Amino acid sequence: MTNPLADKIKALIKANGPISVTDYFSLCLADPQHGYYRVREPFGAAGDFTTAPEISQLFGEMIGIFLVHAWQEHGRPEPAIIAEVGPGRGTMMSDVLRVIGRLAPDLYRSASVHLVETSERLQKVQAETLAGHQGKVHWHASFETLPAGFLLLAANELFDAVPIRQFIRTAQGFRERMIGLDAGDNLIFAAGVAAIDPSLLPSPAQSVGEGTIFETAPARDAVMAALCERLRAGGGTAIIIDYGHMATSYGDTLQAVREHRYDPPLASPGQADLTSHVDFEQLARRAKAEGLQVNGLAHQGDFLVGLGLLERAAALGRGKDTLTQEGIRSAVERLAGSGAGKMGELFKVLAVSSPEVTLAPFQKKA
Repeated sequence: MTNPLADKIKALIKANGPISVTDYFSLCLADPQHGYYRVREPFGAAGDFTTAPEISQLFGEMIGIFLVHAWQEHGRPEPAIIAEVGPGRGTMMSDVLRVIGRLAPDLYRSASVHLVETSERLQKVQAETLAGHQGKVHWHASFETLPAGFLLLAANELFDAVPIRQFIRTAQGFRERMIGLDAGDNLIFAAGVAAIDPSLLPSPAQSVGEGTIFETAPARDAVMAALCERLRAGGGTAIIIDYGHMATSYGDTLQAVREHRYDPPLASPGQADLTSHVDFEQLARRAKAEGLQVNGLAHQGDFLVGLGLLERAAALGRGKDTLTQEGIRSAVERLAGSGAGKMGELFKVLAVSSPEVTLAPFQKKA
Protein backbone atom coordinates (compact mmCIF):
# COMPACT_ATOMS: atom_id res chain seq x y z
CA MET A 1 0.00 0.00 0.00
CA THR A 2 1.33 3.42 -0.83
CA ASN A 3 0.24 6.94 0.01
CA PRO A 4 1.93 10.37 -0.05
CA LEU A 5 3.55 9.93 3.38
CA ALA A 6 4.71 6.39 2.61
CA ASP A 7 6.34 7.73 -0.57
CA LYS A 8 8.02 10.53 1.40
CA ILE A 9 9.37 8.07 4.00
CA LYS A 10 10.65 5.70 1.29
CA ALA A 11 12.45 8.58 -0.45
CA LEU A 12 14.05 9.55 2.88
CA ILE A 13 15.26 5.99 3.44
CA LYS A 14 16.63 5.75 -0.12
CA ALA A 15 18.52 9.00 0.36
CA ASN A 16 19.84 8.53 3.90
CA GLY A 17 19.40 4.88 4.88
CA PRO A 18 17.01 3.33 7.44
CA ILE A 19 15.20 5.60 9.91
CA SER A 20 14.56 4.96 13.61
CA VAL A 21 11.19 4.00 15.06
CA THR A 22 11.19 7.43 16.76
CA ASP A 23 11.54 9.26 13.44
CA TYR A 24 8.91 7.06 11.80
CA PHE A 25 6.51 7.63 14.73
CA SER A 26 7.04 11.43 14.53
CA LEU A 27 6.55 11.55 10.76
CA CYS A 28 3.39 9.43 10.92
CA LEU A 29 1.72 11.66 13.52
CA ALA A 30 3.16 15.11 12.88
CA ASP A 31 4.45 15.46 9.31
CA PRO A 32 3.37 19.02 8.31
CA GLN A 33 1.65 17.88 5.09
CA HIS A 34 0.60 14.29 5.61
CA GLY A 35 0.82 13.56 9.36
CA TYR A 36 -2.09 11.77 11.01
CA TYR A 37 -3.10 14.69 13.22
CA ARG A 38 -3.02 17.01 10.20
CA VAL A 39 -5.16 14.91 7.86
CA ARG A 40 -7.48 12.71 9.92
CA GLU A 41 -10.40 13.27 12.28
CA PRO A 42 -9.31 10.73 14.89
CA PHE A 43 -12.11 10.81 17.45
CA GLY A 44 -15.49 9.18 17.72
CA ALA A 45 -17.51 6.67 15.73
CA ALA A 46 -16.58 8.20 12.36
CA GLY A 47 -12.89 8.41 13.32
CA ASP A 48 -10.33 5.82 14.31
CA PHE A 49 -10.75 5.52 18.07
CA THR A 50 -12.99 6.55 20.96
CA THR A 51 -11.51 8.05 24.13
CA ALA A 52 -12.99 7.62 27.60
CA PRO A 53 -14.58 11.13 27.79
CA GLU A 54 -16.49 10.37 24.56
CA ILE A 55 -17.91 7.15 26.05
CA SER A 56 -19.68 8.89 28.94
CA GLN A 57 -19.83 12.18 30.84
CA LEU A 58 -19.10 10.08 33.94
CA PHE A 59 -15.39 9.95 33.08
CA GLY A 60 -14.87 13.72 32.96
CA GLU A 61 -17.05 14.15 36.04
CA MET A 62 -14.79 11.84 38.07
CA ILE A 63 -11.72 13.78 36.90
CA GLY A 64 -13.50 16.99 37.95
CA ILE A 65 -14.21 15.53 41.41
CA PHE A 66 -10.55 14.52 41.73
CA LEU A 67 -9.29 18.01 40.77
CA VAL A 68 -11.65 19.69 43.25
CA HIS A 69 -10.43 17.32 45.97
CA ALA A 70 -6.79 18.08 45.08
CA TRP A 71 -7.50 21.84 45.18
CA GLN A 72 -9.07 21.50 48.63
CA GLU A 73 -6.18 19.40 49.95
CA HIS A 74 -3.69 21.96 48.63
CA GLY A 75 -5.46 24.61 50.77
CA ARG A 76 -7.85 26.12 48.18
CA PRO A 77 -5.33 28.44 46.49
CA GLU A 78 -6.74 31.23 44.31
CA PRO A 79 -6.42 31.92 41.46
CA ALA A 80 -5.83 28.45 40.04
CA ILE A 81 -4.89 27.35 36.55
CA ILE A 82 -6.91 24.40 35.24
CA ALA A 83 -5.13 22.87 32.26
CA GLU A 84 -5.43 19.94 29.90
CA VAL A 85 -2.75 18.75 27.50
CA GLY A 86 -4.17 17.08 24.40
CA PRO A 87 -7.83 17.96 25.02
CA GLY A 88 -9.37 16.13 22.05
CA ARG A 89 -12.73 17.70 21.26
CA GLY A 90 -12.98 19.46 24.62
CA THR A 91 -15.49 16.91 25.92
CA MET A 92 -13.58 16.04 29.08
CA MET A 93 -12.87 19.67 29.99
CA SER A 94 -16.56 20.49 29.50
CA ASP A 95 -17.54 17.75 31.98
CA VAL A 96 -14.73 18.74 34.39
CA LEU A 97 -15.80 22.41 34.42
CA ARG A 98 -19.47 21.53 34.99
CA VAL A 99 -18.52 19.54 38.10
CA ILE A 100 -16.11 22.21 39.37
CA GLY A 101 -18.79 24.87 38.93
CA ARG A 102 -21.20 22.80 40.99
CA LEU A 103 -18.86 21.51 43.73
CA ALA A 104 -16.40 24.40 44.08
CA PRO A 105 -17.88 27.68 42.78
CA ASP A 106 -14.94 29.63 44.27
CA LEU A 107 -12.46 27.57 42.29
CA TYR A 108 -14.52 27.95 39.11
CA ARG A 109 -14.83 31.70 39.59
CA SER A 110 -11.14 32.39 40.20
CA ALA A 111 -9.65 29.85 37.78
CA SER A 112 -8.54 30.33 34.22
CA VAL A 113 -8.70 27.36 31.84
CA HIS A 114 -5.80 26.53 29.53
CA LEU A 115 -5.77 23.97 26.73
CA VAL A 116 -2.50 22.84 25.16
CA GLU A 117 -3.43 21.96 21.57
CA THR A 118 -1.27 22.12 18.43
CA SER A 119 -4.08 21.49 15.91
CA GLU A 120 -5.95 24.63 14.84
CA ARG A 121 -8.80 22.47 13.60
CA LEU A 122 -9.23 20.87 17.03
CA GLN A 123 -8.92 24.26 18.74
CA LYS A 124 -12.04 25.37 16.81
CA VAL A 125 -13.92 22.22 17.87
CA GLN A 126 -12.87 22.77 21.51
CA ALA A 127 -14.01 26.41 21.35
CA GLU A 128 -17.48 25.25 20.26
CA THR A 129 -17.64 22.56 22.96
CA LEU A 130 -16.62 25.08 25.64
CA ALA A 131 -18.63 28.05 24.32
CA GLY A 132 -20.49 28.24 27.66
CA HIS A 133 -17.26 29.25 29.44
CA GLN A 134 -16.49 32.24 27.26
CA GLY A 135 -13.57 34.42 28.28
CA LYS A 136 -12.27 31.73 30.62
CA VAL A 137 -10.59 29.45 28.10
CA HIS A 138 -7.15 30.07 26.57
CA TRP A 139 -5.19 28.02 24.04
CA HIS A 140 -1.47 27.25 23.88
CA ALA A 141 0.60 25.57 21.19
CA SER A 142 3.01 24.38 23.87
CA PHE A 143 3.11 23.51 27.54
CA GLU A 144 5.88 26.10 28.09
CA THR A 145 3.54 29.07 27.63
CA LEU A 146 1.13 28.18 30.46
CA PRO A 147 0.95 31.07 32.95
CA ALA A 148 2.76 30.76 36.28
CA GLY A 149 0.87 29.79 39.43
CA PHE A 150 -0.96 26.93 41.13
CA LEU A 151 -1.83 24.27 38.56
CA LEU A 152 -4.40 21.49 38.29
CA LEU A 153 -3.50 19.53 35.18
CA ALA A 154 -5.10 16.59 33.38
CA ALA A 155 -3.60 14.57 30.52
CA ASN A 156 -5.73 11.76 29.10
CA GLU A 157 -4.16 9.68 26.32
CA LEU A 158 -1.31 12.14 25.84
CA PHE A 159 1.81 10.08 26.52
CA ASP A 160 0.87 7.16 24.24
CA ALA A 161 1.21 9.52 21.24
CA VAL A 162 4.71 10.71 22.21
CA PRO A 163 7.31 8.78 20.13
CA ILE A 164 9.36 5.87 21.50
CA ARG A 165 12.63 4.18 20.59
CA GLN A 166 12.71 0.42 20.14
CA PHE A 167 15.65 -1.93 20.59
CA ILE A 168 15.72 -5.53 19.42
CA ARG A 169 17.79 -8.34 20.93
CA THR A 170 20.24 -9.67 18.33
CA ALA A 171 23.16 -12.11 18.57
CA GLN A 172 25.29 -9.01 19.30
CA GLY A 173 23.00 -7.77 22.10
CA PHE A 174 20.27 -5.11 21.90
CA ARG A 175 20.39 -2.90 18.78
CA GLU A 176 18.12 -0.03 17.80
CA ARG A 177 15.18 -1.15 15.69
CA MET A 178 15.06 0.71 12.40
CA ILE A 179 12.73 0.92 9.42
CA GLY A 180 14.18 0.21 5.98
CA LEU A 181 13.04 -1.11 2.60
CA ASP A 182 12.92 -4.67 1.23
CA ALA A 183 13.66 -5.65 -2.39
CA GLY A 184 10.05 -4.93 -3.31
CA ASP A 185 10.23 -1.34 -1.98
CA ASN A 186 8.07 -2.16 1.06
CA LEU A 187 8.73 -0.71 4.52
CA ILE A 188 10.23 -3.33 6.88
CA PHE A 189 11.75 -3.46 10.34
CA ALA A 190 15.52 -4.03 10.58
CA ALA A 191 18.20 -3.95 13.27
CA GLY A 192 20.53 -0.95 13.29
CA VAL A 193 23.90 -0.39 14.96
CA ALA A 194 23.06 1.79 18.00
CA ALA A 195 23.20 -0.16 21.27
CA ILE A 196 21.30 0.56 24.51
CA ASP A 197 22.69 1.42 27.93
CA PRO A 198 22.36 -1.98 29.70
CA SER A 199 21.32 -0.24 32.96
CA LEU A 200 18.01 0.71 31.31
CA LEU A 201 17.00 -2.93 30.74
CA PRO A 202 14.61 -4.54 33.26
CA SER A 203 16.83 -7.66 33.35
CA PRO A 204 20.15 -8.60 31.67
CA ALA A 205 20.02 -8.94 27.87
CA GLN A 206 21.18 -12.56 28.21
CA SER A 207 17.96 -13.41 30.06
CA VAL A 208 15.78 -12.86 26.96
CA GLY A 209 15.75 -14.49 23.55
CA GLU A 210 16.75 -13.01 20.22
CA GLY A 211 13.97 -10.95 18.64
CA THR A 212 12.81 -9.60 22.04
CA ILE A 213 11.89 -5.90 21.88
CA PHE A 214 12.59 -3.29 24.55
CA GLU A 215 11.09 0.19 24.34
CA THR A 216 12.41 3.42 25.82
CA ALA A 217 10.84 6.85 25.57
CA PRO A 218 13.27 9.72 26.16
CA ALA A 219 10.70 12.13 24.70
CA ARG A 220 8.05 11.04 27.23
CA ASP A 221 10.61 11.42 29.98
CA ALA A 222 11.29 14.98 28.81
CA VAL A 223 7.56 15.84 28.79
CA MET A 224 7.20 14.42 32.30
CA ALA A 225 10.25 16.36 33.52
CA ALA A 226 8.85 19.64 32.13
CA LEU A 227 5.50 18.95 33.76
CA CYS A 228 7.18 18.21 37.11
CA GLU A 229 9.32 21.33 36.92
CA ARG A 230 6.17 23.39 36.36
CA LEU A 231 4.39 21.81 39.36
CA ARG A 232 7.44 22.31 41.54
CA ALA A 233 7.58 26.01 40.63
CA GLY A 234 3.93 26.91 41.24
CA GLY A 235 2.54 24.00 43.23
CA GLY A 236 -0.30 21.75 42.19
CA THR A 237 -1.36 18.29 41.08
CA ALA A 238 -1.33 16.52 37.73
CA ILE A 239 -3.33 13.47 36.78
CA ILE A 240 -2.12 11.33 33.88
CA ILE A 241 -4.29 8.63 32.33
CA ASP A 242 -3.24 6.31 29.54
CA TYR A 243 -2.97 2.70 28.53
CA GLY A 244 0.23 1.06 29.56
CA HIS A 245 1.97 -1.04 32.16
CA MET A 246 2.70 -0.55 35.85
CA ALA A 247 6.24 -1.95 35.63
CA THR A 248 9.06 -1.53 33.11
CA SER A 249 9.19 -4.68 31.00
CA TYR A 250 10.12 -6.18 27.63
CA GLY A 251 7.65 -6.31 24.74
CA ASP A 252 6.65 -4.71 21.44
CA THR A 253 3.66 -2.41 22.04
CA LEU A 254 3.91 -0.28 18.88
CA GLN A 255 0.43 -0.32 17.38
CA ALA A 256 -1.62 1.40 14.71
CA VAL A 257 -5.38 1.83 14.84
CA ARG A 258 -7.52 2.71 11.85
CA GLU A 259 -11.31 2.86 11.80
CA HIS A 260 -11.47 1.21 15.25
CA ARG A 261 -9.40 -1.77 14.10
CA TYR A 262 -5.72 -2.65 14.51
CA ASP A 263 -3.60 -1.99 11.44
CA PRO A 264 0.01 -3.19 10.92
CA PRO A 265 2.24 -0.28 12.11
CA LEU A 266 4.05 0.04 8.74
CA ALA A 267 0.95 -0.39 6.54
CA SER A 268 -0.67 3.06 6.43
CA PRO A 269 1.73 5.81 7.56
CA GLY A 270 -0.18 9.01 8.33
CA GLN A 271 -3.57 7.36 7.85
CA ALA A 272 -3.66 5.33 11.07
CA ASP A 273 -3.13 6.46 14.65
CA LEU A 274 0.26 5.25 15.86
CA THR A 275 0.79 4.73 19.59
CA SER A 276 2.53 2.52 22.12
CA HIS A 277 1.91 1.53 25.72
CA VAL A 278 3.12 3.93 28.39
CA ASP A 279 5.67 2.76 30.96
CA PHE A 280 4.11 4.20 34.12
CA GLU A 281 6.92 2.98 36.34
CA GLN A 282 9.32 5.16 34.36
CA LEU A 283 7.00 8.22 34.57
CA ALA A 284 6.74 7.75 38.35
CA ARG A 285 10.52 7.31 38.58
CA ARG A 286 11.01 10.56 36.68
CA ALA A 287 8.55 12.41 38.96
CA LYS A 288 10.39 11.22 42.07
CA ALA A 289 13.77 12.18 40.55
CA GLU A 290 12.33 15.67 39.94
CA GLY A 291 11.38 15.94 43.62
CA LEU A 292 7.62 15.45 43.19
CA GLN A 293 5.36 13.35 45.32
CA VAL A 294 3.82 10.34 43.60
CA ASN A 295 0.34 10.14 45.16
CA GLY A 296 -0.29 6.79 43.61
CA LEU A 297 -0.62 4.64 40.53
CA ALA A 298 -3.84 2.71 39.97
CA HIS A 299 -5.88 0.88 37.37
CA GLN A 300 -8.44 3.24 35.80
CA GLY A 301 -11.30 1.04 37.01
CA ASP A 302 -10.18 1.14 40.66
CA PHE A 303 -9.54 4.87 40.44
CA LEU A 304 -13.00 5.70 39.02
CA VAL A 305 -14.87 3.37 41.37
CA GLY A 306 -12.89 4.78 44.31
CA LEU A 307 -14.02 8.29 43.39
CA GLY A 308 -17.71 7.32 43.33
CA LEU A 309 -18.33 6.23 39.72
CA LEU A 310 -20.99 3.67 40.66
CA GLU A 311 -22.90 6.08 42.92
CA ARG A 312 -22.82 8.82 40.28
CA ALA A 313 -23.96 6.36 37.59
CA ALA A 314 -26.88 5.27 39.79
CA ALA A 315 -27.89 8.92 40.34
CA LEU A 316 -27.62 9.63 36.62
CA GLY A 317 -29.86 6.67 35.79
CA ARG A 318 -32.46 7.25 38.49
CA GLY A 319 -35.96 7.69 37.03
CA LYS A 320 -34.70 7.27 33.46
CA ASP A 321 -36.05 4.76 30.94
CA THR A 322 -34.56 1.27 30.64
CA LEU A 323 -32.62 2.08 27.48
CA THR A 324 -30.89 5.06 29.11
CA GLN A 325 -30.09 3.04 32.23
CA GLU A 326 -28.69 0.23 30.07
CA GLY A 327 -26.51 2.77 28.23
CA ILE A 328 -25.13 4.10 31.53
CA ARG A 329 -24.48 0.57 32.79
CA SER A 330 -22.63 -0.36 29.62
CA ALA A 331 -20.54 2.86 29.77
CA VAL A 332 -19.54 2.08 33.38
CA GLU A 333 -18.56 -1.44 32.33
CA ARG A 334 -16.45 -0.11 29.45
CA LEU A 335 -14.71 2.54 31.57
CA ALA A 336 -14.07 0.44 34.66
CA GLY A 337 -14.42 -3.22 33.65
CA SER A 338 -11.65 -5.62 32.69
CA GLY A 339 -11.23 -7.80 29.63
CA ALA A 340 -11.34 -7.23 25.87
CA GLY A 341 -12.62 -3.83 24.76
CA LYS A 342 -12.74 -2.49 28.33
CA MET A 343 -10.50 0.16 29.84
CA GLY A 344 -10.58 -0.57 33.56
CA GLU A 345 -7.37 -2.60 33.73
CA LEU A 346 -5.55 -1.65 30.53
CA PHE A 347 -5.61 2.06 31.43
CA LYS A 348 -3.58 3.33 34.37
CA VAL A 349 -3.82 6.54 36.40
CA LEU A 350 -0.82 8.35 37.86
CA ALA A 351 -1.19 11.37 40.15
CA VAL A 352 1.76 13.56 41.16
CA SER A 353 1.80 16.60 43.45
CA SER A 354 3.98 19.36 44.83
CA PRO A 355 4.04 20.03 47.75
CA GLU A 356 2.97 16.70 49.31
CA VAL A 357 -0.74 16.07 49.83
CA THR A 358 -2.71 12.88 50.50
CA LEU A 359 -5.30 12.33 47.79
CA ALA A 360 -8.17 9.87 47.55
CA PRO A 361 -8.75 7.32 46.18
CA PHE A 362 -5.04 6.47 46.58
CA GLN A 363 -4.60 4.69 49.88
CA LYS A 364 -1.29 6.14 50.87
CA LYS A 365 1.67 8.04 49.55
CA ALA A 366 3.52 5.83 47.07
